[in-house]
Amino acid sequence: MPRLLAFALFCAALPFLAGCDLALRSTLVFGERRPADELFEWQGRIAAGQHVEIKGVSGTITAAPATGGLVEVTADRRGARNDPNEVRIAVVEHPAGVTVCAVYPREGNQCLPGEEGRLSARRNDVDVEFAVGVPAGVDFVARHVNGNIGASGLTGDVEAHTVNGNIEVTAGGHARAVTVNGSIRAAIGENDWDGEGFFETVNGSVTLTLPEAADADVSVRTANGSIRSDLPITDTDERRQRFEGRLGDGGGTLRIRTVNGSVRLRSAE
Repeated sequence: MPRLLAFALFCAALPFLAGCDLALRSTLVFGERRPADELFEWQGRIAAGQHVEIKGVSGTITAAPATGGLVEVTADRRGARNDPNEVRIAVVEHPAGVTVCAVYPREGNQCLPGEEGRLSARRNDVDVEFAVGVPAGVDFVARHVNGNIGASGLTGDVEAHTVNGNIEVTAGGHARAVTVNGSIRAAIGENDWDGEGFFETVNGSVTLTLPEAADADVSVRTANGSIRSDLPITDTDERRQRFEGRLGDGGGTLRIRTVNGSVRLRSAE
């Protein structure tokens, strides 16, 4: 007889045992997570300057340089109460690149690029662990809800969004990162910024590593935390819980925001 079933029958026979129901529910929730029947795997070619986008709900998203010229995506689906095979991995190719989504079995869910579409799990406990190989020159975008995002060693631009989770990225190009409950650690290789870099959290710290010769305007805000820079910043405007200044010759703006957390600017050299 399976161990979990035997435990359930034991609790049913002895309902007066305090904590039995709680223990059973805990076992059901935190029991062994079984994998889907097959590991999802996909490969495809997209041009330099296009992007690969991953959209998840629960789990983790990690990206690293691809071994060749193809985008490589794997998705490991695991669940305890719910069947991981019911979570479909959708691939949508479009003119800007490719979007890969974890689509849970709920009416109205749809995989579309960018902020379009709808992805909701609603009490489904299946986690999807995405691993992505990104070719040189291809940009990476991650949109998530519950889970961490990590991207290391990429040569293109990186954009990462999550609600509950930490973000850690290193990019040869520009980087943007937004979370609500989590910290951000980002390292970017561009010396000059022609646009806007944005790093924002509510509950967490932000650590940004830049080239020593970086040219950018910097705008930092924190409500409850400290601000520290290891890089020389000129034309500074320092006030309570805010800091603005210029790195090198200035340029595009780096905006860093947190509410409950500290901010640190570090030199890559």
